[in-house]
Amino acid sequence: MFSSFDPEYAPVGDVGTALLYVDSLLTRIREGISQADPKQRELIDEFFGSFSSEDAGDVLDGACTLVYLYMEWLRQAHEEQDRDVVESVVPYVIGSMRKMTISVKPEAIPAMAGMLTASAIGLSPTLWRKQYGPWTEAEMNALEATLVLLADYINHLTNDETMATRMIADIMESMEQAGDVG
Repeated sequence: MFSSFDPEYAPVGDVGTALLYVDSLLTRIREGISQADPKQRELIDEFFGSFSSEDAGDVLDGACTLVYLYMEWLRQAHEEQDRDVVESVVPYVIGSMRKMTISVKPEAIPAMAGMLTASAIGLSPTLWRKQYGPWTEAEMNALEATLVLLADYINHLTNDETMATRMIADIMESMEQAGDVG
């Protein structure tokens, strides 16, 4: 079935930067650090502040690519167990975000539920989200939380603290190698 939201039509974006950011958040969570120290926060702010609007859009596209890849992996893992990823993962992520009352605004949660569902059924979250106009500030925190929750879900499912990061790094490495060969 053809869809204009098919991932083959979506930009991949800056997956590396998005993955680096998610991995740093996961590391802080693992180490029990609730917030980055002021120096680290300043470096992060300076780094992201140096991005042009195009660069920022690339990182957003990269984050959406991560959502898609994580949901694709989870869909396949759930299907092997005769389970539905929409039935298990989406409620977990949405329920967790509803408890994050300080960092995730309630009005951003439906967009994340839609992105997760779109990804679960094989649609590009980037293209699905673009139909609703520009990203809102509230959705930025919700997207960050969505990525961390998905990665953490994968890590717990595999009993491997670095599986979600390593999986994407391996994909990126194999794509680079394929590009070197071809």
